[in-house]
Amino acid sequence: MTGLRWGILATGGIAHSFASDLRTAGLDLVAVGSRSQASADKFAAEFSIPRAHASYEALVADPDVDIIYVSTPHPMHHAGAKLALEAGKHVLVEKSFTLNRAEAEDLQRIATEHGLLAMEAMWTRYLPHMVRIREIIAEGTLGEIRAVTADHTQLLPSDPTHRLNALELGGGALLDLGIYPVSFIWDILGAPTSIKAVARLVETGADAEVATLMTHEGGAVSTSISSSRAAGANVATIVGTQARIEIDRVWYCPTSFRVIGPDGSVLESYESEIDGRGMQYQAFAAEGAVAAGDTAGALLPLPLAESVAIMGTLDEIRAQIGVRYPSEGNANV
Repeated sequence: MTGLRWGILATGGIAHSFASDLRTAGLDLVAVGSRSQASADKFAAEFSIPRAHASYEALVADPDVDIIYVSTPHPMHHAGAKLALEAGKHVLVEKSFTLNRAEAEDLQRIATEHGLLAMEAMWTRYLPHMVRIREIIAEGTLGEIRAVTADHTQLLPSDPTHRLNALELGGGALLDLGIYPVSFIWDILGAPTSIKAVARLVETGADAEVATLMTHEGGAVSTSISSSRAAGANVATIVGTQARIEIDRVWYCPTSFRVIGPDGSVLESYESEIDGRGMQYQAFAAEGAVAAGDTAGALLPLPLAESVAIMGTLDEIRAQIGVRYPSEGNANV
């Protein structure tokens, strides 16, 4: 550990999960900021955080905070991260990194100008089972990878005013759920060379189901399905010419997988055994990047440049399915 002092910006559900894992891991959580003193105080009391700020501005101005976890909904990621970066703080920004690529590029520019780490909190990339999967691929066990499939489907609230269904809050399955399989596919196969997407939109104009078919370098193919209105298997498969990896439910959380040969024989089995939910591993990585002077995040499992490019992929998917957020017409980026 490098001894970075963490602050948390916003106090929603994902912030609770992150704070719990920071405490489990023994990392230094020193401050929280909310839009009200009461909310900040309640959060601080729950996690024994010494300083509770009644505004995001007060949090980023705290001289005892080194790095800030931005856990607001997607449309507020850019503003929260920009506020922190311009105050001289490193940032770990919830996924999806921003609302679109233009916002992501702006944060990349600000972070670069200030020599600070800006990192997407795609925690799945940092989990031990994903680290092992990348090792297996690098070892050549799978041969040439020809296909990747992944889904992220949940039965979530259908209330039109709920965050997941309101376009003004970045609603829709893609940015909240689909980001997981899209980022996973990027991790395994790299940038897509072609993208085809279809979706079902609900009454608010948000995407309830999204399916993608992409091609990649060398002709490899990938498919993904995301839904906020139905719960599926939530598994993933990587298919190579020499073997395949089957990742069990829920593939994007700490779980098990098997490496299976063409004859059905199990070449390796892996079972995750970790403390907490597993969000601490991305925090370890952020601290390690800062300690190594890698503020561009080039050595991370998910470099900032790739997060920016993935936002471009999500932009193209949204263009094809006809989803545009109200704020995009006048975004100051």
